[in-house]
Amino acid sequence: MRISLCNEVVAGLPFEQQARLAASLGYDGLEVAPFTLDAEAPHRIPPARRAALRRIAQEEGAPITSLHWLLVAPSGLSITTEDSAVRARTLDVMKGLVELAADLGATLLVHGSPKQRHVAGDGDAQRAEEAMAMAGAAAAQHGLTYCLEPLDAGQTNWARTVAEAVEIVARLDVPGLKTMLDVSAAGNGEVEPAADLLRRFVPGGWIAHVHLNDRNRRGPGQGSDRFAPVLAALRDTRYAGFCAVEPFDYHPDGPTSAARAIGYLRAIEETMA
Repeated sequence: MRISLCNEVVAGLPFEQQARLAASLGYDGLEVAPFTLDAEAPHRIPPARRAALRRIAQEEGAPITSLHWLLVAPSGLSITTEDSAVRARTLDVMKGLVELAADLGATLLVHGSPKQRHVAGDGDAQRAEEAMAMAGAAAAQHGLTYCLEPLDAGQTNWARTVAEAVEIVARLDVPGLKTMLDVSAAGNGEVEPAADLLRRFVPGGWIAHVHLNDRNRRGPGQGSDRFAPVLAALRDTRYAGFCAVEPFDYHPDGPTSAARAIGYLRAIEETMA
């Protein structure tokens, strides 16, 4: 199983040390939150800096595999707003982040950003779908995949389940656009267990990425969710993509949380071998 570490977990370290730590713990790469690289305009990071980040990650043994938390910076973005200026700026950032992902050597982008996709009135959901279609097409031009991330109702009111996200992706039918599964969001919002959802949707090619986290928002192994069934489902369905460890509550701290998560997951893998 190829497992990345979401870099905001150890964002207090310089980027070089983030990659070095991830590799030393047994991770296969880094999933990067763009705002950790530039808190103001990550989509405008200069070419030389992009090349340096890609080289550093590769040399330290944890290449950049994916991007997530896409619309945190710059502030004020929305894929649902009817404000034409805000919408234009948001779409420009999304296109810029696709280009950033390609330059960093990533293969995939995860679109969660719940606050920036809130549906409040007529036309909001349609505008959200149009933004996803645009992003998927842009990703395809660079040979990348753009994932609409289902998030539970406690976080968003649009695309809240895997089935809803699959329906959107299937209807849009845009090359480069897929969905994914977040174990924490599934635990907090789905009727079916995460493992069952994977067995249902991975074979059809809908699931292009998986976030490994407990419904209590800590890392795998630090809550009540069982991850052996999740890894077994990925193995049995011959899932070929990356997974990424994405806790939100770093207990007792980021590096320790990252170490515990990968140790727990690799131990499960050993029992399955």
